[in-house]
Amino acid sequence: MLTFEEMLTAYDRALDDTTMLASGAGDLTVSTPCAGWDLADLFGHMVGQNLGFAAAVADGDAPVAAYESVPVALDDVARRWQESAARVRAAFDAADPEATVHLAEFGFRPTVAVALGMQLLDAAVHAWDVATALGQTYRPTEATVSVVLDMARQIAASPGGTPVFGAPLAEGGQDPWGDALRLLGRDPDQAAAA
Repeated sequence: MLTFEEMLTAYDRALDDTTMLASGAGDLTVSTPCAGWDLADLFGHMVGQNLGFAAAVADGDAPVAAYESVPVALDDVARRWQESAARVRAAFDAADPEATVHLAEFGFRPTVAVALGMQLLDAAVHAWDVATALGQTYRPTEATVSVVLDMARQIAASPGGTPVFGAPLAEGGQDPWGDALRLLGRDPDQAAAA
């Protein structure tokens, strides 16, 4: 398991990867691996999540409205993404890893360290979603893959699943990153063939 500082480094990398992808986006109407969402919907969700987590981590709590999707357009998606990424990064950098934070959107109170793990998973998986929508390949660092796979297995094993991700697919056993994506309802083989 990564230390908090190592997880921060991995999270920074995932945020930076998405920053590069956002800067190269030329069409926000393309579909994504997130069912029913085009790239504008996905970025709007990601920006909203960054802002919600930033507020919750900085203040210990934030209303559900803080996590709401933020409308983005082609001429401001990169800026909106970068601003939200800077805010959430700063919030985690300044936080006590053992402090408790209320995540109203999810209805529970994890430590800041657990909240960071959640955001690392979200950032890495959504970076893959964005890259896939743009016809690119994406794979995070192996340290991030290990964290995401472990958390994805926990999510997939949760009774009743989770409304946040699609229904889990079976692990293939060939590639840890592919298995993490499958457990979170994504089919990397289908994406590669598209």
